Amino acid sequence: MRNAVKVLQIGFTYIGTIVGAGFATGQEIIKFFTQYGRWGAFTILLATLLFIWLGTKMMLLAHDIGASSYEDLNRRLFGSRAGGWISLFTLVVLMGVNSVMLAGAGSVFMEHLGLHFQTGLWITLIGTYLLLHRGIQAILQLNSIVVPLMLILSLIIIGNTAGMPEAARFLTYTTDSSVGAAWMSPLMYTAFNLGMAQAVLVPIGSHTQNRKVLVWGGITGGIGVGFLLLAGHFALSAHMPGIVQFEIPMGHIANHLGPIVRLIYVALIFMEIFSTFVADVYGVALQIRQRIKIGPKLLSVILLLICYLTSQFGFSSLLSVLYPLFGLFSLVWVANLVLYRKEKPN
Repeated sequence: MRNAVKVLQIGFTYIGTIVGAGFATGQEIIKFFTQYGRWGAFTILLATLLFIWLGTKMMLLAHDIGASSYEDLNRRLFGSRAGGWISLFTLVVLMGVNSVMLAGAGSVFMEHLGLHFQTGLWITLIGTYLLLHRGIQAILQLNSIVVPLMLILSLIIIGNTAGMPEAARFLTYTTDSSVGAAWMSPLMYTAFNLGMAQAVLVPIGSHTQNRKVLVWGGITGGIGVGFLLLAGHFALSAHMPGIVQFEIPMGHIANHLGPIVRLIYVALIFMEIFSTFVADVYGVALQIRQRIKIGPKLLSVILLLICYLTSQFGFSSLLSVLYPLFGLFSLVWVANLVLYRKEKPN
């Protein structure tokens, strides 16, 4: 029973880390899958298989080498010097993403709850500080709350969409996009998200003693990611092409399902942002502590203060440059993960 709970916790954390706010908004699903029409369902299946295989492999490798942070994993994949530089680049991207996520949390409080933007920031920061010192276990428990909410919302949306005349459009919708671009898209999506998720999945792998738990956690997480992507694709396809005009496509769908579903949706957006923010700051802190001898509480305060200050003016312009570079890096990173073979003992 204890192992079964652990498998679910790992699976839920994997799902929450990969799917994140991209599922809640729907923008990622449209960009990588739905815009390709009937190919979307098949490319989601490919992405699901890749998430099962590579996510599990990453956690097992972290377990085998006893990785203290994702920097240890990168040094194993790329060598000591290159791995160190790649980890620093990843750190900068993660801090930029964290700043944007923190600003997003403030916006949720302001736009949906009628509270001040700064109130949302400080609630997120204080909650993160309190959870960080409970370690990876707190992240696992947090996602055990967030991901079931995501699954509930997905089932509600699937049930509503199934009754629509356009429900079968996810298998029939055609676009002008090339087939090559459609099949390249899941590779980019998988690589980018696994590159970002290493800050969370590596500590999970190194802190879990039972390899079978990691394997089943990776399988559960990969299948869960695939299900949520397919659920979003199913609903969005039924509203294509008009749905692309909305900044938050899934929000538009949720708003038509009544006040209770809308409340679940608002809570989900914030909790996804919060859980990913906590996990990323935790992963960054682990890496920095490998390089600099600093107390965990002081480091947490410094990192959260940096995120707070940068969230005031935004990181959008910087991320517009870093994201494409990180996407290209992610493809190389995943290729190395695919090609990595465990060293045989002499």
